[in-house]
Amino acid sequence: MSNFKAALAQSYDQDAQRRSSKSLSSWKIDEREKFREQISREGKTTILEIGAGTGIDGVYFQQSGMQTTCIDLSSESVKKCIERGLSAKVMDFYQLDFADHSFQAVYALNCLLHAPKKDLDQVLQEMHRVLAPNGLLFIGLYGGYDSEGVWEADWCNPQRFFSFHADSSIQKTLSRWFQIVDFHTVPLDDDNLHFQSITLRK
Repeated sequence: MSNFKAALAQSYDQDAQRRSSKSLSSWKIDEREKFREQISREGKTTILEIGAGTGIDGVYFQQSGMQTTCIDLSSESVKKCIERGLSAKVMDFYQLDFADHSFQAVYALNCLLHAPKKDLDQVLQEMHRVLAPNGLLFIGLYGGYDSEGVWEADWCNPQRFFSFHADSSIQKTLSRWFQIVDFHTVPLDDDNLHFQSITLRK
């Protein structure tokens, strides 16, 4: 495992207990519900959550009747997922250990922002591979301007690597692999960043 991945896993391992009991912001709940509603309208029943953390969203999808699979780089986070009754594995999103077209939907909230920009196409190719034809993908990112590197203001230890993308640049990259169904932003309490909500179709 590369150094930045090992640091990410360690950061989230150490924070798994706190994350397992935190409540979601109302806007995150709204974004998740919109995606679930679209999945439901299209009759899709299998979903992969990438960067599932401690399983808060995974439980929501499972309780909504979806056959849910969760992966995360953090072994402690995966333990929390399993404790919640989820099917979960420690896995790197650079190489997804699933057959082609395994899932009708993929959900990736605030995890691809840890991929260096030079690697993003490799990650998207893997997501494209495991997604079934006409499948739906949700990607949520913090962005609004172009930057990458270890976040020096990060309170996690070790500090995490982040990639931020301008709206136009992330849409250009994603459109190489998927059809953009919806792109909109959610304002945050930050003058520089906003949330990028992106629904895509294979």
